[in-house]
This record gives sequence, C-alpha cells and structure tokens, in this order.
Amino acid sequence: MKNKVYLIGSGPGDPELITVKGFKIIQECDCILYDFLSSVPLLDEVKSSCEKICVGKADGLHLKEQSEINDLLYEKSLEHKIVVRLKGGDPFIFSRGYDEKTFLQEKGVDVEVIPGITSAIAAPESFGIPLTIKNKISSVAIITGRKRDINAPIEAPDCATLIYLMAVANIKNVVKALLKSGRKGDTPCAFIERTTHKDSRIIYATIRTIEEETEKHKIKPPAVLVVGEVVSYGKRD
Repeated sequence: MKNKVYLIGSGPGDPELITVKGFKIIQECDCILYDFLSSVPLLDEVKSSCEKICVGKADGLHLKEQSEINDLLYEKSLEHKIVVRLKGGDPFIFSRGYDEKTFLQEKGVDVEVIPGITSAIAAPESFGIPLTIKNKISSVAIITGRKRDINAPIEAPDCATLIYLMAVANIKNVVKALLKSGRKGDTPCAFIERTTHKDSRIIYATIRTIEEETEKHKIKPPAVLVVGEVVSYGKRD
C-alpha cells in the first residue's frame, strides 16, 4: 500500500464533532502533525506507537513556518504508511491546507482531504443562530477579519449574513468596513468565543457597540463574529 497523507479537519473544538472518517484515520495513523487549535483529546485516540508532532499554529503564534511544516509532512510521508495533518476547523477554510496539499502532490505524495466542521458554522449554530432562513435570509459570506497587510481593506460583501474569523484584534477596522459598506449601526452582531468548548460564551451587540463590548468583556481569540439580522433569532439566557 502506498504511503498516504490525510489532511483532516478536527472541527471547532468539541472532539465529538470530528467526522467518523476522520476519527477512524486518526486511530490508524502512524504519525500525526497537529496545531494548537486541533482538538487535543483526539490525540489520546492514536496508537501508542504513533509519532505525535506539534507544529503549533494558532492566531498570531507559529512554532514552525509553513515551509517547515510542508517539508516535515513530506519527510514523514516517506517514513510512515499513514500520516495525519490534523487542523482545527476545516482544512481549507482560512487555513494553509491547500498549500500543504499542493506541495505534497507536486512531490508525488498521495493526499486525501477529510473536511471538518468550521467554526464559522458551528459558532452561530451552537447558540441557535441560523446562517440562513428560508424565504427571509438567503446569503452568507465567510470573511477573514485580519490580513497580513494591516493596511489592506477588510471586506464587507453584500450578503445578508457575514461571518468574520480572526477579527478580535482588528475589530475597529472591521466595524469601519461594515459601516462604509452601508450597513446601519444598529445591525445586530455577536462575538462567540471558544466555540463548542465548555467555557464557550456569546456577547451580543450591534455594529455600533461591538468594539466597546469586545473590550468590556475582554473577548479573546479564537472567536467568531456574526453580523446580520440572524443574530436576533439566536437563543438568549
């Protein structure tokens, strides 16, 4: 059997939200490279002989550069039959999964992507917030709240529901982009912190007040910002 690398999305945080297929591969793998945002309890499911390597990628903190991770994946693919690259959320949503896949395929490595549940979906839904509502709200966009170039404009596309990832530190510029796009200041929004973890929490606000509420409640990443009327449909304490 040819050696193979699996790019697996571990989901938003709760280890039970990984796919059945991803879970089975984790139990079978000979080597696993994982991020800080990967679900740590899943590491207890690997074989005792499995080589575990933390490549430490999280918001603003990288133990290894992407080029080093690519090279390491290739190196391990030559040593082991089944190698897992475990990533938080989904491998291709604001992740370098596509870069890893392309790099390995150009080296002749067999690669399979196993999707994961992204926090962009799990965060609002875990608090009862629908991203769309039939015959009422029919569009949604997932957007990065932070770009490498800090002067690059943040996008605010013409969609009913906007989901921003990595927006905590850049919330001021996100608000500017939303208002510039023509959205009203009283548009509902919410920050959801540590999606699907036991200590997950949600902070409700409006575009006009979200910056103040973020500071007041000391919101920290990972957190998902939801903007739009759908926020009004979520459950509240």
